[in-house]
Amino acid sequence: MGEPRGTQGLLDGFPILPSCVGKRVVFMGDDTWKDLFPGAFSQAFFFPSFNVRDLHTVDNGILEHLYPTMDGGEWDVLIAHFLGVDHCGHKHGPHHPEMAKKLSQMDQVIQGLVDRVENDTLLVVAGDHGMTMNGDHGGDSELEVSAALFLYSPTALFPSAPPEEPEVIPQVSLVPTLALLLGLPIPFGNIGEVMAELFSGGENSQPHSSALAQATALHLNAQQVSRFLHTYSAAAQDLKDKELHQLQNLFSKASADYQWLLQSPQQAEATQQTVIAELQQFLRGARTMCIESWARFSLVRMVGGAAILAAACFLCLLASQWATSPGFPFCPLLLIPVAGGLGGAVVYVGLVATIGLRLDLVLLGAVAAMCSLLTFLWKARAAWGSRKPLATLLPLPGSVRLFLLIRLAAFFSDSFVVADARATPFLLDSFILLLVAQLHWEGQLLSPKLLTVPRLGSSSSTGLPRYSGAYALRLGVGLLLCTRLAGLFHRCPEETPACHSSPWLSPLASMVDGRAKNLWYGACVVALLALLAAVRLWLHRYGNLKSPEPPMLFVRWGLPLMALGTAAYWALASGADEIPPRLRALVAGASVVLPRAVAGLAVSGLMLLLWKPVTVLVKAGTGAPRTRTVLTPFSGPPTTQADLDYVVPQIYRHMQEEFRGRLERTKSQGPLTVAAYQLGSVYSAAMVTALTLLAFPLLLLHAERISLVFLLLFLQSFLLLHLLAAGIPITTLGPFTVPWQAVSAWALMATQTFYSTGHQPVFPAIHWHAAFVGFPDGHGSSTWLPALLVGANTFASHLLFAVGCPLLLLWPFLCESQGLQKRQQPPGNEAEARIRPEEQEQPLMEMRLRDAPHHFNAALLQLGLKYLFVLGVQILACALAASILRRHLMVWKVFAPKFIFEALGFIVSSVGLLQGITLVMRVDGAVSSWFKQLVLAQQR
Repeated sequence: MGEPRGTQGLLDGFPILPSCVGKRVVFMGDDTWKDLFPGAFSQAFFFPSFNVRDLHTVDNGILEHLYPTMDGGEWDVLIAHFLGVDHCGHKHGPHHPEMAKKLSQMDQVIQGLVDRVENDTLLVVAGDHGMTMNGDHGGDSELEVSAALFLYSPTALFPSAPPEEPEVIPQVSLVPTLALLLGLPIPFGNIGEVMAELFSGGENSQPHSSALAQATALHLNAQQVSRFLHTYSAAAQDLKDKELHQLQNLFSKASADYQWLLQSPQQAEATQQTVIAELQQFLRGARTMCIESWARFSLVRMVGGAAILAAACFLCLLASQWATSPGFPFCPLLLIPVAGGLGGAVVYVGLVATIGLRLDLVLLGAVAAMCSLLTFLWKARAAWGSRKPLATLLPLPGSVRLFLLIRLAAFFSDSFVVADARATPFLLDSFILLLVAQLHWEGQLLSPKLLTVPRLGSSSSTGLPRYSGAYALRLGVGLLLCTRLAGLFHRCPEETPACHSSPWLSPLASMVDGRAKNLWYGACVVALLALLAAVRLWLHRYGNLKSPEPPMLFVRWGLPLMALGTAAYWALASGADEIPPRLRALVAGASVVLPRAVAGLAVSGLMLLLWKPVTVLVKAGTGAPRTRTVLTPFSGPPTTQADLDYVVPQIYRHMQEEFRGRLERTKSQGPLTVAAYQLGSVYSAAMVTALTLLAFPLLLLHAERISLVFLLLFLQSFLLLHLLAAGIPITTLGPFTVPWQAVSAWALMATQTFYSTGHQPVFPAIHWHAAFVGFPDGHGSSTWLPALLVGANTFASHLLFAVGCPLLLLWPFLCESQGLQKRQQPPGNEAEARIRPEEQEQPLMEMRLRDAPHHFNAALLQLGLKYLFVLGVQILACALAASILRRHLMVWKVFAPKFIFEALGFIVSSVGLLQGITLVMRVDGAVSSWFKQLVLAQQR
C-alpha cells in the first residue's frame, strides 16, 4: 500500500493524532479538537458543537469544505468529525424522522468519498459509541458499546476468502491498527493489541507470508508497549517488579524467536504461530498488569473518609436528641470539641513530620473529626452526669430502625441499587401503611362521633386527635395512588434490557403524531394551571392571599405570568421544527427570552418574599376606650427579648378579639386597635410561596410532560403532611418535636420523586438538554452556568423537599383549625352551629409557636439535624458499599456512581435545608419586629 493517506470521520476523538508528526493534518468539525490539540493541524475548520439541539451547523460546515479540500490534495490525513447523528439521537431519539434524514445524509457523504478516494488512500468511517433506545450513550450496555467501523481502499485490505472459523480476539484495539494502516508510529501510551489479521496479506499471499505479516505487526506493537512499560516503571515505580520482570523475559524470548523467524522465513507454520502467540501473550499480560496497577485503592483513605462520615452522622444524631433539652450547655459543646479536633490535628501533623511521611489531608480530617467527636461525647457525658445514660439519648422508633436497616442494606447489592427506582416506591408505600396502622394503634385516630364529643378539661392546646380513622385511611389511599401514578414516569436502567422506559419522559418535539402532541400539550398546560390554582386556593383558604404585601401581590399577578411564559415556551419548543422560515428568527428570540423571563420573575418573587415575609391582612383604627389592656402585668415598653416573648401571645389573642367585630370608629380619639386576618398561617404561607416560585424554573428545565409529576409532587406532599400531622401532638407545655417517622418518609419521598422525574444515579441518564434552556446557542466558554442548570434539573426533587422540610414542623399547627372547627359543632344544636365564622373561637395555629420561641428555635435545629442524619447515613452506606465492593465487577457501573449522586444530592439538600430554615427564621424575625412595633404603639 505504500504510505497511505487517511480520510477519517470520528465522533469523539482521534487518539493516533500525536503520531502524525511531519504529516499535513487537516481537520474540520467539532471545535472541541481546538482545545485538545492546539496547533496540531496544518489547516482547520472549527464549528460550534456544544448545542445538542443544533443538528446541521457542524455537518453543513464540514460539507462546505470537505470535497474541495479533498480534491486539492494538500493533506496527508484528513479528519471530518460529523455531529448531526449524535445530536439528533439526544434531541429526538433513534426512531424519529429527523434521524432518518441525517442517516441518509451520511450515506450520501460516504458514497461521495468512496467515489473520490485514490488507490493510496484509506477511508475510515468509525463511530466511538452506539445509542440507546432513548438516544443517549455513555454506559456499557450492548447498544452503547456496539459501534460501526468501515474501512475502504481501492487496494485490497482483506483476504477474499476468510477462514471458516476465524479466531475472535476481544482485546484488540483500533488505535495501533489505524496507526499501522496509515503508516504512522503507534502512539507511545498505547497498551492495546493490534488487529493482526488485517495485515495477513491478500488472496494471492502464501500462508507463511501471511503469518509473518501478522507477526511483524504484533512485534511492532510489542516493541512500543515494551518501551512504554520501561519508561513508565522508571517514572512511576508502581508496577509490580515480579510481573514486570516476567513480561520483560517473555518479550525478550518473543523478540528472539521473531528475529530467528525473519532469518528463516520458510520455517514451519507451527513456529510462526508460536511467535504470534508469545507476542499476544506479552501484550495481554502488559494490559492486565497496567489495569491492576492503575485500579488501586487506598484503604487508609477509605477508612478515613468513612470515619469522617460516621462521626458527622453520629454527631447529628446526638445533637438532634439534645437540641430540645432545657438547660443543656450547647456553647461549651461547640467550643471544646473544636479545640479537641484542632489539638488532635496538630498532634497528627507533628507525628507525620517526625516519622517523615507525606501529609494526607483526608487522614488529617479524619483524625480531627474523631478527636472532636470524642471530646464532644466526653463533655456531653460530663454535662449529663448520671441523670441519663448515653444509650437512652438515642431513641429511634422501631419502624425507623427497620426502615434504615432495609434502606442501607440495599446499597450493598448491585441488584437492589439497579432496582432502586422500583424498591423506593415499594418502601414508601409500606411506610405509609405502617404509619396509618401505628396511628390507629396509638389511639391518634378516632371515629367521627368521638371527634365531636367534648372532653373534660380539653382545650385547643392539648394535642387531641384531629382526624377520624376513615379520613386518615383516605389520605393513605391517596398517597398510594400518587406513588403509583408517579411510577408511570420511569426510566429503565441499562442493566434491565427487558424493561421499557416510559415514553412520557421524552419531549413533545420527539412526537411524530401531531394530534397526540396537541393532546399532550393540553394536558401539560392543564397540569400547570392546576398547580397554580391549587396554590392560590390554599393561600386564599387561609386568608393570606388577601394581604396587600408585595409577595401576595406577586402571587396574584406574577405567578400567572410565569405560567403563561412556561406554556408559551413549551409551545415553541414542541413545534420548533414546524415553524415557517420567516418566523424562525422570532421564535429563536422568544426561546431565549421566555425561560430567562420566568427565571427572573422567580428570583424577583423570592427577593420580595425575603423583604416582606409577613403575608397577613392588617387593619387599624381608633375605638372607644377599652377596659381590657393588652399587656397585663407590664408597664412600659419591653426591654428584653424575654419581655417580648411574653407579650406576643397576648397581643395575638387581643387581635383575635378585635377581629370579632370590635373594630369601631368613633369621633373621639381612642387607643389604637389592630386586627390581623389569618396570622396563624404566616410561616406556612411563606414556605408554600417560596416552593412554588422555585418549582416553576425547575419545571422549565424538564421535559414538558414532567409537569404532571410536579403536580403529583405537590399533591403527594400535601397528603403526606396531613397524614403526618395526625400523629404529632400540639402542646405548649413542652418542646415541639417532629417524629422520626415524618423525617424518614419525607426523605424517602424526595428519592422517589428523583426517579419519577426520569433520573437514574448513572451518568448516561443525566439530562444534558437542561443546559440549553434559555441558551439555545450554547454558553460560549462558560462552564459553571450549564453545570448549574444540569445540576438543578438532576437534583430538583432534593432541592424542593429540603427547602420544604420545615413544613413538617409547621403543618400540625396549621391543621389545628380543622380539628377545632369539628369540635366546635356538636350535633343536635343547629342554633349554635349557625354562629358566624368571625364570632367563633379563632385557633392560634402557628402563632402557638410564639408562646415558646426558644422551643421553636430548638425544634427547627432538631428537624434539620434529623433530616441531615437520614441523608448522611445513606451516603455512609454508599461509601462503605463502594469501599468493600471495590473489586466488584459493577463497582464503576453501579456502586461508585450511586455514591457520587448521593453525595451531590446531600450537598444540594444541605443547601436547600439551610435556605428553608433561613426563610422561616426571616419570617419569625419579621413577625417579632412587627409585634414589637405594635407593643410600642399600644404603650403610646
